[in-house]
Amino acid sequence: MIWRNQRIFRHFPAAVLFFLLFFLLFFMTAGGASAFTGEFRLEDGLLTDESGRKIELKRPFTRIISLYGAHTENLFALGLDREIIGVTRQDRAHLPPARTKPGFSYHDDPEKFLAARPDLVLIRPMIDRGYARLMKRLEQSGITVVSLQPREIPRMLRYWAALGALTGKEDAAHGMIRRFCRALTAFSALAARISPKKRVYFEAMHKQMKTVSKGSMADAVLTAAGGINIADDAEPSRGTNIAVYGKERILARAREIDVFLAQSGAMNRPTRELIMAEPGFSVIRAIRNQEVYIIDETIVSRPTMRLLTGIHRIGSLLYPDTGAGERGRILREADGPDNMERPPDINNKRNPSP
Repeated sequence: MIWRNQRIFRHFPAAVLFFLLFFLLFFMTAGGASAFTGEFRLEDGLLTDESGRKIELKRPFTRIISLYGAHTENLFALGLDREIIGVTRQDRAHLPPARTKPGFSYHDDPEKFLAARPDLVLIRPMIDRGYARLMKRLEQSGITVVSLQPREIPRMLRYWAALGALTGKEDAAHGMIRRFCRALTAFSALAARISPKKRVYFEAMHKQMKTVSKGSMADAVLTAAGGINIADDAEPSRGTNIAVYGKERILARAREIDVFLAQSGAMNRPTRELIMAEPGFSVIRAIRNQEVYIIDETIVSRPTMRLLTGIHRIGSLLYPDTGAGERGRILREADGPDNMERPPDINNKRNPSP
């Protein structure tokens, strides 16, 4: 089934083919799941989450509350609807399919959760650490709690597989993985033909001068779009995929930075004006040339199909005159992000919409 579309492989360079095959084979082999230690594992009908909980996958869960936007988005992408009985209030505001669902928060009393009678509550490690008492109460009441949050693309593929196993949507999860890998391969093939490539500083948090680390989702998105991460020597902070880089190191590479990207989200709300007015930044080539762009973190750092939208958007910002039609076609054929709202492009200089 995976190899149904073998004809498309003939058009890809060998290196890109290997990239796709690695991801697919890594996912499909049971032994591969345990290769990433310190993360969740899915083996032989047993899921071990990121907190070490062991969940036997005897039957699909059918009454699910999701307390993380990526979980919610992926559940809908798998084709679930009535099984989703609760989402976050942020999901209700930003995800069209979630607008009719009851809103929940980890700040709510346990009784609100118990009254909804969920059989599964999906969370991420930050919630597990910060609200351990609530999670313990839910588990004591017979509710299964699962904590997942992948930070790199190979883990993201396994995470989608885990969601499929939890919900009985294994085939849909396999389909998501195939579509994502196919599109990622096509984007990477397009990027391989671009020369010279632009060098990018990708800001994660402006005030602390943090950047995205090598191997993170945002770094992978940038690479697939044809950019070169100028800060690939940054060491990630423990337990995160971002790294302190510091103004001194940024300015030391000022002449090399062709484009300055900054992700915008709950923890970082920069503007082009703020970045361009930062003391000392006037020596950066990207600042002088006004090549400064803000991009929504949900399409570059959240483990959903919308990472493909992030690749499309960054590629369009970096190379507006190269491959525009091909990028749009790749995104449309992936047919994954279409059931979710795409964040509006807030950069005035160019409109990279497909």
